[in-house]
Formats: sequence, structure tokens, C-alpha cells
Amino acid sequence: MTTATPTAMQRLMRMSLISQIAIGLLLGIALALLAPGATPSVALLGDLFISALKAVAPVLVFVLVMAAIANHKHGQPTHIRPVLTLYLLGTLAAALVAVLASLTFPTTLVLDAPKISGTPPGGIIGVLKNLLLSAFSNPVKALMEANFIGILAWAVMLGVALRHASQTTRTLLNDVSNAVSAIVHVVIRFAPVGIFGLVAATLGDSGLEALLGYAHLLLVIVGCMLFVALVVNPLFVFWKLGSNPYPLVLTCLRESGVTAFFTRSSAANIPVNLELCKRLGLHEDTYSISIPLGATINMAGAAITITVMTLAAAHTLGIQVDLASALLLSVVSGLAACGASGVAGGSLLLIPMACALFGIDANVAMQVVAIGFVISVVQDSAETALNSSTDVIFTAAGSAAATGESLQLERA
Repeated sequence: MTTATPTAMQRLMRMSLISQIAIGLLLGIALALLAPGATPSVALLGDLFISALKAVAPVLVFVLVMAAIANHKHGQPTHIRPVLTLYLLGTLAAALVAVLASLTFPTTLVLDAPKISGTPPGGIIGVLKNLLLSAFSNPVKALMEANFIGILAWAVMLGVALRHASQTTRTLLNDVSNAVSAIVHVVIRFAPVGIFGLVAATLGDSGLEALLGYAHLLLVIVGCMLFVALVVNPLFVFWKLGSNPYPLVLTCLRESGVTAFFTRSSAANIPVNLELCKRLGLHEDTYSISIPLGATINMAGAAITITVMTLAAAHTLGIQVDLASALLLSVVSGLAACGASGVAGGSLLLIPMACALFGIDANVAMQVVAIGFVISVVQDSAETALNSSTDVIFTAAGSAAATGESLQLERA
């Protein structure tokens, strides 16, 4: 008998998902370079992929968390505390890196940017107040608006209440959770096509030429993010696991960071991160809560953006920033970043609040925000990639350190 030679499509389908995403990435670049006029036509593929992720994420988080808590066995640890500790320390460390980089490589801005819409919060108290109020939002409204703090709060409360329900009810919750997870798996399988559309549309945008005027600012911001991703995060992982951190870090950057870079939404990347945690062999009781929570409060990239942009404004206006003030800014930026929205550009409206620490006028601060939106095609993409990949890195490190189990990196 002769074995039929597999077709090109069959060989493509047998490749790993990340290999397929890489091919979609290259094809998107090629289309943008060779036929830029065709990019608006394929942009729909990227828009559909992001919409599908955003649509399924709130339902997935709500059902998954509720089912995990309802079926949680008494006495079984969830290992959430070490993960939350890493979230806090990681965000503050990222803000400190941004302070040091801004003082070492000061940036000057041309403050003649167009006005933008949006109302910044009045201060750090306002940010934290909004964060707490989100937890007690109407559950239907929370699901409709993808308010993940509210979704988590209701899922936890219902999960605790349903722990005393009949076994049949808890089994039904598990079945629904598995069904939604199956839908997520199908959506993620279309990631290569979605990435193709997103890359082509992004590179085909003529607005990319405007980035050249902000090259120094972008280098400082993206440089800080790369330093955190490749140096600071591995140090935290080594501290927790005591072994080579780079297999885990690079796996998370490759499988979570790439999709987050192009979706530019931590919320949309929640299904991708949950799927990756499952393949890493982590406890569902841990990652079903820590991943959606991390999409809201683990914001190393946002802390970097807020800090660098604020210090750039201060330097432009000739305001002298001493080390104590800079350290205070890093703390405020880290805390404020926890309240940043999980959507594209969510951290930029927090810049006026940080600028207020140095007495910078609100009108000037909003010009800085407008500059942020100009560079957001790169800044926000890199920020989201760092935020989202760090969610998985810290969840894996915290969980593995608490249980002593090895990560299943070969499956990821």
C-alpha cells in the first residue's frame, strides 16, 4: 500500500498553534508591504477575532469561577495569596524601573497635541473607589460591559452559596463550564487568521509614520517593558522556583504575549491565558480566579506608561523631580495601574492624575494623554503583551512554588 502524501493544508493544520500564528504574522506583514490597499479588506478578520474573544471572555470567567468554587473540596488550598503578592510586587517594580529609566534618559515632548475626549479620574482615591464600586455592580450589567471585577465578585458569591447545593447542580455547573471552554478552544483555533487580519490592518495604517516624531519616547517606554519582561519577571520567577525561569517566561511571551500584542486588550486575552494555564498543568481553582483578576490589577505595563509619560511632561516643563518624589510617583502609578481598564488605551487617562503630583496643569496633562494615543499603536500593544503574559507567569510561579509541582512546559 502507498501512503498518500499530505497536502499543504493538512501539513499546516498539523502544525502547533504558535507556528500557525507565526505564519499568519508573516503573511500579514507581507500583505501590508506588497499590497497595502488590500489591508482594509482583511481587517474584518482581526475585528471578528477580537469580538469573539471579548464576547466569550465574560461568560467564561463567570461560569468557570463559579463552577470551580462550587466544586472546591474543603481544605484544598487555592494558592491565590502568593500570586497576588507577585502581582503587587511586579507592578511596583515595573514602575520603579520606569522611574530610573526616565531619570537616566530624560524625554522632552512637543506639547501641541490635539484635544481628545475622555474624563480622567480625580485622584488615586477616585481610582480605588471606582474599583470597589465595580465589585458591586449589577451582575447582568457587569456581564454586558465586561466588568471583570463585578463578574468575579458575583461568581465568587454564587460559587460559595452553591457549595451546599446538590451534587446534580454542581455537576451541571461543571458541564456548562466545560461547554463554554470548548467554545473558547474553537475561538482560539482561529487565532492565526485573526492575527493575520490584525497585523495587516495595523501595518497598513498610514498613522505609523507619525511614530517617528516620538521615537525617543517609545524607546524609553518599550525598553522598560522589555527589561521588565526579560529581566525583572525572570528574577521573580527564580525567587519563587529556584530554577531557570526563561523556559516559562519565553513560553508565556510566545503564547500569551503575541496574541495580546495584537488584540491590545487584557480582557480579550483572558481566554488565551486560561487555555495556556490549563496546558501548563496549573490548578483550575487558582488560575480561574487569578487570570481574570490579573487582567484588572496586574498592570506592570500600565505603571510604566503612566510613570514615563508623567516624568516626560515634568522634564518638558522644567520641573525638577527629586528621587523621593519619583519614588512616590512609582507607588502612585503602581496603585493607579490596578484601576486601569482592561481595554486598549485604558492606562492613558490615568496620566493627568499622576501629573497632578507635580502641579502640572490639567490641560497640559491632557495633551500628554493625546500624545499617548498617537503612539498607542506600539505603546499599548507592548503594554498589553507585558501585562497579559505576566498574568500567566506569576500565576504559574506562585502556584508551582506553593505546590512543589513541576510545570508541564512541553505541553504548552
